[in-house]
Amino acid sequence: MLRIGQLITFFLVVGVVGFGVREVSYAQARPALIVLNKADNDLAIVDPETMKITGRVAVGDGPHEVVISADGKTAFVANYGAQTPGNTFSIIDIAAAKELRRVDLGPLLRPHGIQLISGKLYFTAEVNRAIARYNPDTDKVDWIMGTGQNVSHMIAGSSDQKSFYTANIGSDTVTMFRLQNIPPASSTITQIPVGKQPEAIDLSPDGKEVWVGLNAENAVEIIDTASAKSVMKLPLGGRPYRVRFTPDGKTVLNTIFQTKEIVLIDVVSRKETRRIKLESTPFGVAFSKDGKTAFITAAQPDVVLRVDLETGEITGRVETGRSPDGVAITGI
Repeated sequence: MLRIGQLITFFLVVGVVGFGVREVSYAQARPALIVLNKADNDLAIVDPETMKITGRVAVGDGPHEVVISADGKTAFVANYGAQTPGNTFSIIDIAAAKELRRVDLGPLLRPHGIQLISGKLYFTAEVNRAIARYNPDTDKVDWIMGTGQNVSHMIAGSSDQKSFYTANIGSDTVTMFRLQNIPPASSTITQIPVGKQPEAIDLSPDGKEVWVGLNAENAVEIIDTASAKSVMKLPLGGRPYRVRFTPDGKTVLNTIFQTKEIVLIDVVSRKETRRIKLESTPFGVAFSKDGKTAFITAAQPDVVLRVDLETGEITGRVETGRSPDGVAITGI
């Protein structure tokens, strides 16, 4: 027979549907917006509902990109470096606002684009012209593959870990990796020519298209992944610093550098659906789960903006530090 304490634990953690008790889960952490301040070498933890800072953590030099674990408890920061190339990750306990450890990547320099898939951290090592994988469970880099291209900056990967794409700013290409299994026993690498200075990149949720921002052409280019060929360029009227699919895959958001705007494009029609003017130059993007809200890091003045994508209204703002760039969100 269960005792009183055991019954209370049973009801709270498991729940009893027949008695009308809603199941309660403590696996997911509280909502949090993580913002990297490049010039301050730290990150700010922000409540995305109140847009108030709840914590701050020092990280390595020049933090550029950040991702959050599936349970919302841990942030992984790529420390890109400043004049001296960086070669570390900072692993952050979000609730405690504490750096758990700093991972030394050894000869892999300027980690930048990062993506967390099934608990594995895939990243670009820009100086090495490579992508690699770090396993937090073993605390080791267990896989590396070269792009053979210059300034492999950002990365986009499929959820099954079998397709990866890098934007290579210095080679005007996108590198496509097709992996047979993980770790890959065999693979194919394809260099896809694109326009001038590709940087921003994202893969559609269905894996059929890659959209790439062209810094020197003020446009976004669309690649068909089945044929590994470019199919279209869309002019944007400014440099697209980041190009991101909304979670439902129906819209692509572009942060436009020169005009201080975000531009929304319908994926099917390829038509612009909304252009939202901002107070600052936009950089990074993170979406709420429903894709209706975007959190935008921006500079001059340095702020993070909460934007309602349906109305175009700015619904919140917070100053997190100097040169906010990489951003990630969990819990909403």
